[in-house]
Amino acid sequence: MAEIMKGQSCPVRGAASPLPEDTVPAMAYVPFQQWGQIYEQAERALDAGTLFPVLDKPFYGREGAPR
Repeated sequence: MAEIMKGQSCPVRGAASPLPEDTVPAMAYVPFQQWGQIYEQAERALDAGTLFPVLDKPFYGREGAPR
């Protein structure tokens, strides 16, 4: 399937908004992941646990002190 889709762009990318159009008050919504900058080095992405630097949120433990 990868060979079939190679070179094709996603028809939804760019057309989708981060949130649904008809949001309801008092409901929680998680925005759709927007494609953005990615790590250049695979090792850095593996170390961070994500391909996207914007999602790299390190855990610092109690009271913000690094462990």
